[in-house]
Amino acid sequence: MDETHKKILQRNRVNLVKDLDPSKLYDGLLEKGVFTQDMIDEIQSAGTRRDQARQLVRDLETRGSRAFPLFLECLQETGQESLAELLQNGAPAVTLQPATPTKVVRPVIQPLPITSPVDGDNPSKDVVKPSISPIPTPGGGQLRPGPGRIRRDSLQSYKMDASPCGHCLIINNMEFEPHSMLKNRKGSNIDCEKLERRFKTLNFVVEVKTNLRQKQIKHELLTLSKKDHSQYDCCVVIMLSHGTEVNHNRFPGAVYGVDGQYVPVQIITNYLNGQHCPSLQGKPKLFFIQACGGDERDMGFEVSPDEVEPSSGGMDDQTDAIPMSSSSDSLSMSDEPDARPSLPTPSDILVSYSTFPGYVSWRETQSGSWYVQTLDYILEENAATDDLVTMLMMVNNEVSQNSAKGLYKQMPGSFNFLRKLLYFQTQT
Repeated sequence: MDETHKKILQRNRVNLVKDLDPSKLYDGLLEKGVFTQDMIDEIQSAGTRRDQARQLVRDLETRGSRAFPLFLECLQETGQESLAELLQNGAPAVTLQPATPTKVVRPVIQPLPITSPVDGDNPSKDVVKPSISPIPTPGGGQLRPGPGRIRRDSLQSYKMDASPCGHCLIINNMEFEPHSMLKNRKGSNIDCEKLERRFKTLNFVVEVKTNLRQKQIKHELLTLSKKDHSQYDCCVVIMLSHGTEVNHNRFPGAVYGVDGQYVPVQIITNYLNGQHCPSLQGKPKLFFIQACGGDERDMGFEVSPDEVEPSSGGMDDQTDAIPMSSSSDSLSMSDEPDARPSLPTPSDILVSYSTFPGYVSWRETQSGSWYVQTLDYILEENAATDDLVTMLMMVNNEVSQNSAKGLYKQMPGSFNFLRKLLYFQTQT
């Protein structure tokens, strides 16, 4: 927006907050392309009329050169001419260039069914689902944007009905250069294939990159951040590699390139935050990290037999940890450790780690990592009925019951800075 127009809005902010009726403007601002639906949802969630008006004016200043004259048009069209005249005083004349009309497609709101409570770990097969128009996919299948579920009035859900839903980048580092002193990650190709297939099923455009050095990892993330995500609803990054602990002020942990140089997780997330990737502002950005968070091995603690269903890992369990000490190497285990989380400032970001901070994460050479095996299974079984955060809790529970060599445990976790519930598209 032109600085002159910004100053006019700032000079008249008090009157706008006092007299503006934002509810009359939402449809027009959406149809004219001034705001996206997510931005309007956020303004509406600000609270009272005055709070919404204040947020609307603040957000308006961040829009393009057409935003101010289109805002004046909306004021005149909704009977708020006095405010339009107030803003026009001292404003230079503006000639609007014709813009390509954008067809606004609004979902048909269906009444939600009343259902009985469902056990989160054993969802009923008889859950009643509302009638929702299916979304066609290039492969000829159909997806439904929202499953039948009980929604909480206090929570909103992210828009997740674009087709495709968004980009998914998988970086799979398996073969490490000799000077890196890092072992090859047998079984990681199995993880990669499972996740590629799963996110294609969830209607993402999946791109897989294999055996990247540190600079190549950064290049791929930069390329992803430069894409136009305006037609999509979500973005996913999956890192499969060795990991380690690093100093941080947001997200902990780092992921290694095959050259032995690492990229901190907080740097990985920064590429897609609202500042560096504007077309993903207000949209969920998901990061799944299968890499070590440190070199400690968790031996767990004793519990009542009723509290856990024992499950043992295979004899080929490995970790994704960097070589630490001779005593650690002498264990000659095949499970490998993954990365860990911390406090971020950007919103709409979720980072899911395969292990608790400071601990290793285990991988079976024949069937892949515990974390990815479980994540893939949970998404397959529950994506039609449960939101992402609920499913990640299921993953935590399942993985925590595994044991490497009948001795070592693993606890995944996530840092959740999403503002709404997230439901994936599922095939009908």
